[in-house]
Amino acid sequence: MEYVLKAEGVEKVYGKAANQYPALQDVSFTIEHGEFVGVMGPSGAGKSSLLNVLATIDSPTRGNIFIESDNIVQMKEPYLSDFRRDHLGFIFQDYNLLDSLTVKENIILPLAIKKEDPRLIEERVVEMTELFKISHLLSKYPHQLSGGEKQRVAASRAMITNPKLLFADEPTGALDSRSATDLLHQLESLNTNHLTTVLMVTHDAFAASFCRRILFISDGRLLRELSRGNKSREEFFQIIMNQLASMGGGNRVHG
Repeated sequence: MEYVLKAEGVEKVYGKAANQYPALQDVSFTIEHGEFVGVMGPSGAGKSSLLNVLATIDSPTRGNIFIESDNIVQMKEPYLSDFRRDHLGFIFQDYNLLDSLTVKENIILPLAIKKEDPRLIEERVVEMTELFKISHLLSKYPHQLSGGEKQRVAASRAMITNPKLLFADEPTGALDSRSATDLLHQLESLNTNHLTTVLMVTHDAFAASFCRRILFISDGRLLRELSRGNKSREEFFQIIMNQLASMGGGNRVHG
């Protein structure tokens, strides 16, 4: 199976001279097509820094990052912006919806910017809103939605371009237990039924138990990884909890 993402010796250093802080140190791993991978670790471990450089939001100090055959470290704006829009999907904890746009307008925004065929846009809207069960919300505005509904709108927007890789940054962090569980089941369905490749950063052991593989990061380094294999989600959850306890990392547990 071919990789979707490959990180080689990625480092990120903040500050200058005596005030330098190494947020990432020699991080290398691959994610294959159709994987659902989680990134966990204590606060300050480097999870956000890792997500930001992988997702083209920030640049690494050293190393290479390939998304399929493209080395994103070597890309320059505005090509990098086009690549990000065309090939990557993002779900953030705070939704990042535009309050002045309806649900439908928020969802189609990436395709509207690309000036895609209106017929294709309509087809993708129907597909995504049925998948995330929000077809009845298309004419509403974000302020009229619950947190769970907002996150499903954000997920629909992230997936409407059929991205090569979906980045989810603490996607359940602002949701209640039921909404979080619903979203996780939908991400799991995307991964299982549509072979969507997902990389999710989370503090939450319950959320992480939906992944097929977990990368644990500490002090900017990859510490170890766990694969779910044939284990049930409940069994994997307990293994994750044990690993977090051994690392001394706090975590939130839904459900």
